[in-house]
Amino acid sequence: MNKAAEGTERLGEFEQLALLAVMRLGEDAYGAQVQEELEAVAGREASISQIYITLMRLESKGMVSSWMGPPEPVRGGKARRHFRVEPAGALALNEARTKLLAMWDGLEGALEAAAGGAVVD
Repeated sequence: MNKAAEGTERLGEFEQLALLAVMRLGEDAYGAQVQEELEAVAGREASISQIYITLMRLESKGMVSSWMGPPEPVRGGKARRHFRVEPAGALALNEARTKLLAMWDGLEGALEAAAGGAVVD
């Protein structure tokens, strides 16, 4: 199926995590916060450059928007780039979630059996 038929571009795992982190942080998310959120919630370490490259790629796809905040004395007068999820990003996340849940549907028992009877969280 092509992108036009699906409605949105597919998201990679890290793109999904970055979008989710921005959503969790709210309207004024910035790179270092996204980095901290990914590590704290998802246990995923990423360099700040990896964060910004991903967020800029998502911006080029129309899934996030960004703007420069005011200069901050704490940062030596440098401004922060802030991000927010746009409707296209929320739609892409929702589609990815729906597809993933559909794939998981009915596999709880099979997964437990494949794991040797261990409960999988």
